[in-house]
Amino acid sequence: MDTKILAREEEIRRGAEEAGQGHLFAWWPELDLAQRANLLEQIDSIDFPLLQTLIEGLVLHPFPEDAAALEPAPIIPVPRTDIEKREHRIARERGEALLRDGKVAPLVVAGGQGTRLGFQGPKGAFPVGPLTNKCLFAFFAERILAARRRYGPAFPWIIMTSPANDAATRDFFAENDFFGLGPDGVHFFVQGTMPAVDKQGKILLASRHKIARSPDGHGGTLRALDRSRLLDLLASRGIEEISYFQVDNVLAKVLDPVFIGYHASAGAEMSSKVVRKTYPQEKVGIIGLRNGRLGVIEYSDLDEKDMEARGPDGGLKYWAGNIAMHMIHVAFVRRLHEAGIRLPFHRADKKVPFLDNEGRHIEPEHPNAIKFESFIFDALGYANNPVTLEVRREEEFSPLKNATGANSPETARRDLMELFASWLHDAGVKVPRDKEGSLAVKLEISPLYALDREEAMRKIPPGLSIAGDLLLQ
Repeated sequence: MDTKILAREEEIRRGAEEAGQGHLFAWWPELDLAQRANLLEQIDSIDFPLLQTLIEGLVLHPFPEDAAALEPAPIIPVPRTDIEKREHRIARERGEALLRDGKVAPLVVAGGQGTRLGFQGPKGAFPVGPLTNKCLFAFFAERILAARRRYGPAFPWIIMTSPANDAATRDFFAENDFFGLGPDGVHFFVQGTMPAVDKQGKILLASRHKIARSPDGHGGTLRALDRSRLLDLLASRGIEEISYFQVDNVLAKVLDPVFIGYHASAGAEMSSKVVRKTYPQEKVGIIGLRNGRLGVIEYSDLDEKDMEARGPDGGLKYWAGNIAMHMIHVAFVRRLHEAGIRLPFHRADKKVPFLDNEGRHIEPEHPNAIKFESFIFDALGYANNPVTLEVRREEEFSPLKNATGANSPETARRDLMELFASWLHDAGVKVPRDKEGSLAVKLEISPLYALDREEAMRKIPPGLSIAGDLLLQ
């Protein structure tokens, strides 16, 4: 217990009251000394001027939405012409050179829990291997290991956790011997949090001595990176680029040399991957231009006219779906911090358990609170020379978000197996299918056997016969 914080009670209480949050001390007389110290530490950590600005602008008197006209963004397409294929090869060569020089580090955002999947624990620990039940963390670790073997450097894996799952994630990695990467090859840092408020702008209490807080969004990655001193670690290792992805995309292509090459060749400070939306109402943000600045417009902020708009070819005008995969220049993160640039916060209406005025713990059935979240893609508007690269959905995007239906474990495993089936097909292997065209067997190929299609085609024997489930590892 920090007894020094108790001596600052009057000062901290005055700050809360001046910010209109004096109710945080409602249960003070009933708290023991340890609980009082804990509550004071929490209140003292709140940036009240920032919070008051957010409450005023996002809760009490919401700012009007940006009404600037939306325009399509320039996008490097999936290569189809000979010229595009040549540029693709050049980008790959540039990216592979940077990987051999150890200039890139993978960073995964892994602060989520598996609650929506009916799973207890960090989402990255969720099993997705069609035959091995290998978890998401294990798949990504094997991709990083395979890249180490191919290119040489021991790429450090940077993992952002949240206060809710940090300890469990670290323990999970230790229990699994760091998936072969070694304890010095994995570096954790914790996402920041913000207080949750009710619809009158009052901070909610989770208990009599605990403030209801929530993660500050994936935009908090950049602030937390600087706060954790990991930027200094990257600099000491000569790492110039961060390969950013999210833990729930089972097809995420970690350390993609093509993407790295396009990004570096353009001198980009931040770049993005996109896939074509499958239908107008698909719930993915789109990358576009507003006021000439590149950014992501969330699907909930896209008006119906733009959502349904068609281009000259009859396809969707705004088709570039954001898949949360970015290249980020390390110096760009420092530049934002040194310039005092803070990514904007957005409002999210959520259900947040809280303590009512009578001291009862309430589990709301409907959204009762506002959380403040920042989005990493808002940094695109500050980046010089950003690149947007189109990739094939079936090869790089299969999010795992729901227990059943779309974007579920069933679809994630299906998409993994279809990717492996396409590799086998290209290697000259006949893959059994049923009358409906679905796979008749289960397939799994470890990244340590083949990291990509090209390696699979070199390794898989063309005369391979598949009579049942197939595991290559």
